[in-house]
Amino acid sequence: MRKARLVSESGCPVVSEVLVAERLADRMAGLLGRASLAPGSGMWINPCASIHTWFMRFAIDAVFLDSELRVVRRVNRIGPFRTVCGGHGARSVLEVASGWLPPDTLKEGDRVKWE
Repeated sequence: MRKARLVSESGCPVVSEVLVAERLADRMAGLLGRASLAPGSGMWINPCASIHTWFMRFAIDAVFLDSELRVVRRVNRIGPFRTVCGGHGARSVLEVASGWLPPDTLKEGDRVKWE
């Protein structure tokens, strides 16, 4: 798994350390087995149009992105043992610790890029 940094389209940092899960084994494992996510960190799962939090130990926020890295859906406070679909156009998902991203960050229609 590699690490990257996610910034807004204007270049402002959004998530400083993102684990990138693109291999099948990494995507399947996701955040399972972790006790938490550090503030400012997250996991990007690509491709991924829906997620589950079965057997997770903490809540997350999920930001679903389309193929152009535009936010198509944001779901906050997803507790353990839940399933969430990204909706129409979702191609990947950014997972961060619940409550870490301010409500006005990564709204539907916002675009991000990798740095």
